[in-house]
Amino acid sequence: MTSYRIGPETARLVLRAMTVEDAVAFHALNSHPEVMRYTGEPPMGSVEEARRAIAEYPDFDTVGFGRWAAVLKESGAMIGFCGLKHLADLDEVDIGFRFLPEYWGRGLATEAATATLEFGFSTIGLARIIGLVLPENGASVRVLEKIGMVADGEIDYEGLRALRYSTGRERFAEGGGASV
Repeated sequence: MTSYRIGPETARLVLRAMTVEDAVAFHALNSHPEVMRYTGEPPMGSVEEARRAIAEYPDFDTVGFGRWAAVLKESGAMIGFCGLKHLADLDEVDIGFRFLPEYWGRGLATEAATATLEFGFSTIGLARIIGLVLPENGASVRVLEKIGMVADGEIDYEGLRALRYSTGRERFAEGGGASV
């Protein structure tokens, strides 16, 4: 199995697997109340918890892909993450992204998510990718729509009501991708 620890590059970002050296930035991201507001997850408690989460992250070894650190080319700083996750309970691949609030509104999530979809379809060979989002998370809904995903239902996921967006390789290839 191929492991895609190095993801796509965009004009402003490098997407790559996180390392334990990213623990401080990962903790800052996942303990920020505004970032965590619509995730359904509790804020991360410590840098040590972040270090453990990164060290024990199984996805690249088990399915070959995962959530990548989003690193700003300009500074080398990890400012969030974007990537794909296999949801075994749904037998689907989900796109997910989080960025620190000071980077919101700059098109970085759309840039990273577009590159992630392209990588998922062209490099990994996926046929379909979904995006799960809480209905009240308007900013993430807009990103999913900008990258060409279409709402196709609601599901109860891990006890939360989530909107499900999706796109397939054919729709993406036919220009249903990002309108950045």
